Amino acid sequence: MESDLTDIRNIGPATARSLIAAGIADAAALREMGADAAYRALMDAGERPHFIGYYVLHMALQGRPWNDCKGAEKTALRARFDALVGDRRPLSALEAALDQIGLRRP
Repeated sequence: MESDLTDIRNIGPATARSLIAAGIADAAALREMGADAAYRALMDAGERPHFIGYYVLHMALQGRPWNDCKGAEKTALRARFDALVGDRRPLSALEAALDQIGLRRP
């Protein structure tokens, strides 16, 4: 399966296949939706969350080397990643039980 996704720096064939499986058919679609929405689509398609993959996608869409993410920028992306993953993480049995009796903080 050919795709121009691999024309984007840092996106190899395996990532391109994952993006296509997540419904992101080409580079134009990826650029239009942005890294956060694309990463959400990857997780929805069954990809396990991994911070490095998340920030590599951000760097790719900026045309930067994958390892260019450092310092405050990396810290900010980590917070966004954690929020994105946290929104999707299922509750543990304990969290669900605490929710049922109204004791867990929102």
